[in-house]
Amino acid sequence: MNDPHPTTRPHWLRRFNKWLKNQPEDKDELLQLLRQAQRNDLLTQDALQIMEGAMQVTETHVRDVMIPRAQMIVINAADRPEVFLDVIVQSGHSRFPVVGENRDDVQGILLAKDLLHCYAQNTKGQQFSLRDWLRPPVFIPESKRLHILLREFRTSRNHMAIVVDEYSGVAGLVTIEDVIEEIIGDIDDEHDIDDAVYIKPRDEGYYTVSALTPIDEFNEHFKTNFSDEDFDTIGGLLLKAFGRVPKRGEALLLSGFHFKVLRAAKRRIHLLRVREAGAEEIEDDKQDD
Repeated sequence: MNDPHPTTRPHWLRRFNKWLKNQPEDKDELLQLLRQAQRNDLLTQDALQIMEGAMQVTETHVRDVMIPRAQMIVINAADRPEVFLDVIVQSGHSRFPVVGENRDDVQGILLAKDLLHCYAQNTKGQQFSLRDWLRPPVFIPESKRLHILLREFRTSRNHMAIVVDEYSGVAGLVTIEDVIEEIIGDIDDEHDIDDAVYIKPRDEGYYTVSALTPIDEFNEHFKTNFSDEDFDTIGGLLLKAFGRVPKRGEALLLSGFHFKVLRAAKRRIHLLRVREAGAEEIEDDKQDD
């Protein structure tokens, strides 16, 4: 159908439609076309990134973005609130798998907001029952593609799924935020710090540290003596220590400090949580070595 108002169509859209008439034969050609459109100012860099991310999720599997089993923050179904409340507060997450005797026994999902609601309503001091507040867990295979998972998240209104391997054991978990970040890039949250601030103190001796923090600035703040001969930033130093790009949630001990990755991309680390390690942690690390 002819456009009844051709002159009202935005100039950039007319130019973009002209580009699309080249009829790319495959995904690579389409990507090249989109990148050329960005170079010609038909698309912004952000728009191009979202388009590339949307195309990438159709080829990405859950196993590529999930939080591994060992890095899952879980709540034991037998624990009292005074035990797991600290876990909830320190993690900053909103949803937690609740497990039985081991991590393969996922009994449900606890939402932090439900816990707050429970305590707000519990004015008569009734005994708290964790099982009464559990949401049913959703289990998905490692091989599920992200665009399918995103559609299921949207229709079911679930925001977390437990990932299982071929033997029905728990392999990890994935959230809707993990999937969306694959499309649009990192989403800022309460852990984030200003670009001009590399190190920000948190509660209980924790610090949020940008991976771009210069090593000399890190040394000055924490009274450490990391060498800056090979790397300029603390992120580069940790890449060497891990021997690879770590995933979100992975942690290690280094020179008396506990480093946990809060955010990482496929090629580099973005954000860290840092605290001074306890004596027992240091001793256990020596024994492992």
